[in-house]
Amino acid sequence: MPVNYSVLMSVYYKEHPDYLRQSMQSIYDQTVPTDDFVLVCDGLLTPELDAVIADMQQQFGPRLNVCRLLKNGGLGKALNFGIGQCKNDLVARMDSDDISRPDRCEKEIKMLIVHPEISILGGFIEEFIEDTDHICSMRVVPEKQNDILRFAKKRNPFNHVSVMYRKSAVESVGSYKSFFLLEDYYLWIRMLNNGHQGYNLQEPLVWVRVGRDMYKRRGGWKYVQSQRNLFKYMAQTGFITGSQYQIQSAIRLIGAIVPNWLRAFLFKQILRK
Repeated sequence: MPVNYSVLMSVYYKEHPDYLRQSMQSIYDQTVPTDDFVLVCDGLLTPELDAVIADMQQQFGPRLNVCRLLKNGGLGKALNFGIGQCKNDLVARMDSDDISRPDRCEKEIKMLIVHPEISILGGFIEEFIEDTDHICSMRVVPEKQNDILRFAKKRNPFNHVSVMYRKSAVESVGSYKSFFLLEDYYLWIRMLNNGHQGYNLQEPLVWVRVGRDMYKRRGGWKYVQSQRNLFKYMAQTGFITGSQYQIQSAIRLIGAIVPNWLRAFLFKQILRK
């Protein structure tokens, strides 16, 4: 398949070296290999992480472009810098602790070739603890544009780490911006608001590593305020109504103040399969 694509990944000092190695290896093992793997080091890393990167540089050769930022500035800034380094218009997003299925990028490229009108292409993710033999949940997202638009009024319509997008489309709306834990959701809303088309393959593309405390990150006032700010932006731009903004803000507030065990139960029963 004579189509080149870039891979965009960001890593920071708290990442586990083994997780980074597994994640990068899953990109190396793709049935259609990338010719441009952009790895943004968001601030100084540990010697163990640097050792993994050095090993993978030997493996990938010049296809791996390691970009080092002097200070940790957060995911939004790291990805905004990284996308500017990508050589190709097709860019696959990847996190430094997740594992792509071997044919993930091949399937996405084929879809984007056949459908040039699609700017954002994603799929399902399977969440696991410890290893991929222990799947604990799957996040299902809607397939077609109209369903994506409806879904986006309440929840993130794409699984960020599963997405392959067109760099030109992302940059046309200003690329990534800092937005606490919601950099991708904010980007999708801006793209959808500007008429860009999305699609989700109805199958899992990536195994996503989750910690046993993952639901704690869904609480806290800083996260609630970030969500409220995003839904406020959606209301101001006409993506949702004022009443929808009030409802979603109330739901997020409740989700933040309930005990962690109850938040975990709600996620598993309502938001995951």
